[in-house]
Order: sequence, then C-alpha cells, then structure tokens
Amino acid sequence: MTRQSTDRGDRARDDQAARVWAAMRDLTDRYPPKDALRGALNLGRGSGRVKALLWLSEGPLSLSGIADAVGVDAPYATLIVDALEERGLVERRPDPADRRRKLVSLTSEGKEAIARVASIQRQPPPGFDRLSAAELDTLEGLLRRLTRPGPVSQDALDQNLHLSI
Repeated sequence: MTRQSTDRGDRARDDQAARVWAAMRDLTDRYPPKDALRGALNLGRGSGRVKALLWLSEGPLSLSGIADAVGVDAPYATLIVDALEERGLVERRPDPADRRRKLVSLTSEGKEAIARVASIQRQPPPGFDRLSAAELDTLEGLLRRLTRPGPVSQDALDQNLHLSI
C-alpha cells in the first residue's frame, strides 16, 4: 500500500470519526429536551440556573466558582443564585476558610430538584428501544472504552466489536 492511499484511508477514517462524533453531540445536545428539565425544575427559560444546580450537586461553590463553572460573569452568577435562592433551591453561607466569601449550596428542595433532573436524564432517548440487546452491548462497550482514561487503541476497539457480535 502506498503512502498516498494510507493518507486517504486516514482522512476517510477521520471524516467518519467526525461524523460519528457530530451525531453523538447532536443526540446529547437534544436529549433530554431542555424544556423538560426546565419544566421539572420550574426555572423558566434560562439554562444558567439548571447548569448552576447541576454543578452545585457536586458540592458547595463560591459565586466566582459558579460563574466559572456555568461560563458567565460574576454579576450574572449573582442573578442566577438570587433566582435559585428565591425558589428555595440554594442557600448562601459564610465560607469557613474565608469568612469574607459566601459558599452556595443546595437546600433539601434543591437536592430533590436534582433528583428529578437525574430521573429525566436517565431515561434513554427515543430510538434506543429500536436497538437490539446485542447492539446496545456493542454501543455500551464502545462508549466505555472511549471514556476510559488513556489512549484507546484500535485493537481494543476491534476486540470489543468481536466480543459483542
């Protein structure tokens, strides 16, 4: 095989990988529908409030930590927290390490809201019911290999396909 045909093969594989990645992103970006999450939380149209709650489910954050996590500026993070606090989902407390700073954490109502979100997020999107058990096994194995730390070798991917078929 010539170098030119190898380069074409690499490009074709890279193009295919880009198409598969785009399809995966499209699936995860669309499901669960953002309005389903907003409806479950009764938070209105802004996605910053949902994102902030999800980040806070991992533990308390400062306002600047929320701003960084959600990708907004500090004044907007304050508005997000104000809205969540008004709904009883979060509370601000002094940071024990620095009393000048406040930490934001979930209230029991906020934890219940996160449980509702988790329930919605665990539901597979439409279309998964059309996959056979073997197809789901193959997909699960591939995704586990892709999300495992470290490089993914082609041999490992090939081995998974042979085991699942």
